[in-house]
Formats: sequence, C-alpha cells, structure tokens
Amino acid sequence: MAELIVEKKGSVGYITFSNPTKMNAMTVQMWAGVPKAISAFDADPEVRVIVVAGDGEKAFISGADISQFNELRASQQAQEDYEIAVSGAMNAPVDCSKPIIAKIRGFCFGGGLGMAAACDIRICTEDSTFRMPAARLGLGYGHKGIKRFTDIIGLANATDIFATARRFDAADALRMGFVSKVCTAGEFDAIIDSYTKMISENAPLTVAAAKYNIRQVCAHPEDQDIAGAVRMVEKCFASEDFKEGRNAFLEKRQAQFKGR
Repeated sequence: MAELIVEKKGSVGYITFSNPTKMNAMTVQMWAGVPKAISAFDADPEVRVIVVAGDGEKAFISGADISQFNELRASQQAQEDYEIAVSGAMNAPVDCSKPIIAKIRGFCFGGGLGMAAACDIRICTEDSTFRMPAARLGLGYGHKGIKRFTDIIGLANATDIFATARRFDAADALRMGFVSKVCTAGEFDAIIDSYTKMISENAPLTVAAAKYNIRQVCAHPEDQDIAGAVRMVEKCFASEDFKEGRNAFLEKRQAQFKGR
C-alpha cells in the first residue's frame, strides 16, 4: 500500500514515504499528503524538528510512480493537477518554519532528490545512490527546483547531474555539499537522533529566524522579505527564551526554552 506514515515522538515529527514494493515511488496521493503532514507539525508547538525518510532500507524515494503517468497525464487538466500536487509537496519543506531533516538511505532519485533538496539538512548512509533522471525521461524541470539545486551544490554540479542524468554516490554527494554527513547504516539512527536532540534543545524562535533568514538569502531579490526577517530577529531578543538563555548561561545549566 502506498501511503505516508505520519508520527509524532516527543518533540520530533516523522513523515515516512511508504511504497515498499516500488522503492517508495511517490503516488499523486502521497505528494498531496506531504503539505498537510508538514503543516500539521508546523502548527504543533510541541514539535521542534521534522524528519522525512523512506520506508525500509532500500530507498528514500525512487521517484514518481510511473504507473500513474498515463492516467495523470491523459489530459491537460490532469497534468496540471499532478504538477500542483508535486509543487505543493516540494514547497512545503521550504515554507515550514521548523527545520526538516531528510534521512536518506538507498535510492534517492528524481522527485526524491527534489524532495531532499527542499529540506534543510540532508544526512545519508554510505550506500545511498542519487540521480536526477529528468533528461532520460524527457521531463522539463522548473526554475524553482533548479534554483534549489544551484543554491545547494552550485552551478557546475547542478549542470553535471542534470545534463548527464548520471548516478552519483554518497561520497560525491558529500563532496558537492548536497549532504551534510555520511554515515554507516549501523550508526544512522543514532546520528539522526543526535541531530534532532540538538535542535529540540535549542530556542525555537532563534532556529525559525535562522531558517527564515537563510531562505531570504537564497530568494530572488524581488521575493525577499528582509523586513519580515528583521522582525523575526527582533522577536528573539524580546522573548522570554532570550532571558532564559542568558540566565541559564550565567547559572551554568541547561536552558529550558518554551518558544515564546
């Protein structure tokens, strides 16, 4: 069964892409469910960080479910509806105020690579394999998606993976700067847990302001919201958490941030 598995464990929201018989290929229903799941976690004050992952050990996301293509591309309206669903899923991690970690193991192809690029932090196992096969399928890749890749890995590397449609491994992904860390399968869960713990213990307003400011740096000048970014920083300095952080530092204890 193709589905999204959505769970909350303490301060962490988990979204698992599950279509195991097809290497977690994404159906249109799965694409459509991503914004809803992320929005729900974004609105939950208990959630500090979100992790997205593939079901099982073989794939993060192997791409779109090609078996649906004839039906979904049978008419102009069907094609537009499909593109809206995919675009909404890709934009959801960017628009979310909370950091999202892509937990990548196995195949990360096509739409999976795009989804990972939309996240804030990418961590993979050393046996992961990446590919952008659009040129092998005759698909056009839009400006927003291309820009995400150039922002992360630069013009030369983005041109390389799109023009060649070649597979590249975890070491190559690390060299490009696409992933932050490569680890063994045995240490994977512990490293993800370590990252979520570090983020969860930090001041939520500061983390949100940092993410928003980073996104403004990457945005086109006409789309930048510098005033909004400044307000988010000012909100940090006016918060109870800022007082708590100062007091905890002076008292040599762990700060207890509340997000207000």
